Amino acid sequence: MLDFIYYPVSGILWVWHTVFGSVLGPDSGLTWALAVVFLVFTLRLVLYKPFVKQLRTQLTMKKLQPEIKALQKKYKGDRAAQAAAIQKLQKAHGFNPLLGCLPLLAQAPVFIGLLHVLRSFNRTGTGFGQLGMSPQENANTANYFFSAADVQSFLDARLFGAPISAAINSSRATLEAFAPFGGVPTVMTIALVAVPLMVLASVATHFNSRASIARQDDAARANPQTAMMNRLLLWVFPAGVLVGGPVLPIAVLLYWVANNAWTYGQQHLVYRRLDVEDASAPVPEVRAVAPKPGAKPRRR
Repeated sequence: MLDFIYYPVSGILWVWHTVFGSVLGPDSGLTWALAVVFLVFTLRLVLYKPFVKQLRTQLTMKKLQPEIKALQKKYKGDRAAQAAAIQKLQKAHGFNPLLGCLPLLAQAPVFIGLLHVLRSFNRTGTGFGQLGMSPQENANTANYFFSAADVQSFLDARLFGAPISAAINSSRATLEAFAPFGGVPTVMTIALVAVPLMVLASVATHFNSRASIARQDDAARANPQTAMMNRLLLWVFPAGVLVGGPVLPIAVLLYWVANNAWTYGQQHLVYRRLDVEDASAPVPEVRAVAPKPGAKPRRR
């Protein structure tokens, strides 16, 4: 159904696994971990320009706040006229609210695709969406771009003793599929790898939100809706990573950590660049308007 997402995601993952596998060995857990991390980097490079446009959009909106407040005051009793006037102002300055959502919307399908592709390396479970294959049948079934040999390589791979497709709450049937490939991992082994990644992902989510909120002006922070959203970004979303982390495979937690690390570095670099551009932008010259023919000039 979503093969148009699954195939590209598995294709990029396959390319990076091939690259790192040629150096570290195809069965290495580090090879698979780096393949996931560089899948993130590939996506974020593709989304770099939309990300910059998103930040420019935020800066534009910040500069327009005084004019927007004036329009809100002018059309206080007419919401339709107020919305039309604000939309006209935004359009005149090239503001597009959809650009602010594009990077996030583009990452969502990749996250879903990666989760599905990783789950499809081990199809022995009998839960929702699982195929209930036997371990032998699973090991000999291809997974999108990955051949049956690649599937066996993935099942062999361990990161500090834990399979990177395993989650803390993986069922016993799912874990037993790893028996011919290095033995059945314990929940403790998986938790010792997954929990630090969950904490890192949560902390990184918090600090990325803090860096973004720090760019808001006082008026925006004073807005009740903005204040509520800021609290969600700072505390609820990071807590959600800790609460939902046990159901996520280790590889998806790696994806989350790498994505947040990239975001933290990228937004600081881009903000610095935009601040320099804004500071060096020429101030428009204000010219005196000449009086109309026959009109007396105003005295100040």
